[in-house]
Amino acid sequence: MTQGLLLIAHGARDPRWALPFEDIARRIRAQRPQVAVELCFLEFMAPDLPAAGDRLALAGCTSIAVLPLFLGAGGHVRQDLPRLIDIVAKRHPSLQISLAQAVGEIDSVAAAMANAALALVADDPRA
Repeated sequence: MTQGLLLIAHGARDPRWALPFEDIARRIRAQRPQVAVELCFLEFMAPDLPAAGDRLALAGCTSIAVLPLFLGAGGHVRQDLPRLIDIVAKRHPSLQISLAQAVGEIDSVAAAMANAALALVADDPRA
């Protein structure tokens, strides 16, 4: 595999919190088995971004796209992720790593969330 996808979520102390993110990774793997997919976490959970990046590099990836599973690009996306990506880049200098925008800022994702919210009030006669 030459192409890798690194999904990063915030992390939480409760392991059940990771279930939706694990489902996203599973769905991607099922649809694109030729792409190496790693899910990692910013804090509280493992693996962290450097460990997941190392795994993708060791799996033979030559390029990695990092997708922040965050609703917006706050300090974590703007400051923490570039610093963590730099650790991986220094360990694997020939690896091409790109940081995508936060998933919540992608128009199709924002539209899906709005549609989910609208579905809650679709049958409400007061709406």
